Amino acid sequence: DPIAIREIKFLIRSLSARGIGVLLTDHNVRDTLAITTRAYIISKGVIVAQGEPQSIIDDPLVRETYLGQDFEM
Repeated sequence: DPIAIREIKFLIRSLSARGIGVLLTDHNVRDTLAITTRAYIISKGVIVAQGEPQSIIDDPLVRETYLGQDFEM
């Protein structure tokens, strides 16, 4: 639902601007990475990658197992 996603993004950015951290879990990677400053990729209960969104996107293991080689922001 694009309207709900837009509203959630606005709310998260507003909280972040006030110095409030937000823990977000979501399978919509593109939208989630667009609004985060730090991300974790978890597979089978194990953290397989962590860091800034671009480092997650550039991680070869994450691309191979989760995002796909053609993933773009």
